Amino acid sequence: MPRTRVLAHARVRAAAVAALLAPLAACSSSASPDAPESKVTPSADDRPVTVTVTPTGQQVPAGEPVRVTAAGGRLTSVTVTDAEGHRLTGKVAADGRSWVSDRKAVPGAAYTVTAATRTEGGTVKSTRATFTTAPADKVNKVDWRPGAGTNVGIAQPISLVFDHPVKNRAEVEKQLKITTSNGTEGSWGWISDWSGRDRVDWRPRKYWKPGTKVTLNAALNGTDSGADGGWFVRDYTTTFTIGARQIVKVDLDRYRLTLVRDGETVRRIPVSGGTPGGDKRSWRGTAVLMAKEGTINMNSETVGLGDAYDKMVDHSMRLTWSGMYAHAAPWNARYFGKANQSSGCIGMSDADAAWFYGQVRPGDPFEITGKDTKGVVAPGNGFGAWNLSWTEWRQKSALR
Repeated sequence: MPRTRVLAHARVRAAAVAALLAPLAACSSSASPDAPESKVTPSADDRPVTVTVTPTGQQVPAGEPVRVTAAGGRLTSVTVTDAEGHRLTGKVAADGRSWVSDRKAVPGAAYTVTAATRTEGGTVKSTRATFTTAPADKVNKVDWRPGAGTNVGIAQPISLVFDHPVKNRAEVEKQLKITTSNGTEGSWGWISDWSGRDRVDWRPRKYWKPGTKVTLNAALNGTDSGADGGWFVRDYTTTFTIGARQIVKVDLDRYRLTLVRDGETVRRIPVSGGTPGGDKRSWRGTAVLMAKEGTINMNSETVGLGDAYDKMVDHSMRLTWSGMYAHAAPWNARYFGKANQSSGCIGMSDADAAWFYGQVRPGDPFEITGKDTKGVVAPGNGFGAWNLSWTEWRQKSALR
């Protein structure tokens, strides 16, 4: 990268000047009128400090930290500020010879670097340099869950879905910091979202402990996605809290759903799952309640089942992106507790669905078992990361 070299000129110390003048005064009476004039030069320990700033110039590439070095003296402080007054923080090294910003220079910004120096002889000076970064030719945005200030269930992951592909996964993952109120162990894992977009989720090793406070700080501004993914041009943050320990156990072989809270059974509800033997079967494994969507239109054509149904459905609770819900299904009343005859969802009576809808929250796990299902919920089909072992999940981190 191009560099800026700036000389911090030192003043001649008064003591050095006095030391040179004193002998001249003592010998002035015998000095020849034609004697050459004496010259005063800086002492070796008071030479100018050379300050180097990287990068420098106009329209330089973004995505690198700002570096400042000093030769022939020490840096005492460095300030890097953009045109909007935002600062890139950093710390002068113990030997005073260098400074590196904590964050990278972001695209489309103008920076001013001010470096305070001290010579070996003690003379102080302030020097300045400027540079601008090229704007982002493409921006990568993020959609994340859960939302800020929410109260979620014990299986809720932190999930980030990217508008464009992310090749520099390790570099992106380094910018993602999770802080919890009780030191919860967890890991990021890179997966493909149901939409086909790149996605990274953070899940605990085990279900969250109720009451845990969680904060995500995604310091992505100035990070390059790599390849043709574009730049991140902002940071993201969200804070949420874990609610009660609730687990929904769905036994499709016994056609019943059980709500368990803090280890105690709250209620058992007769249900009907997906019809055996075909595309209408339900998923098994652990699905996580993604959202409570209320009354919605369900159309079989949107999930590849032709014109089997097109109706308004009450108390709808989404479990997967592929269209599996728990909901009221009064048209299947004769099958509740007796047989699986739905189009893949978990149906129950209006009364049971209304009660159940009021009890659960997004992030509650649905642990689904049954012999005749169409497979295990995939990690990217909703929040299916819990269907991988802890070892398998950790291996999906770009930093392993």
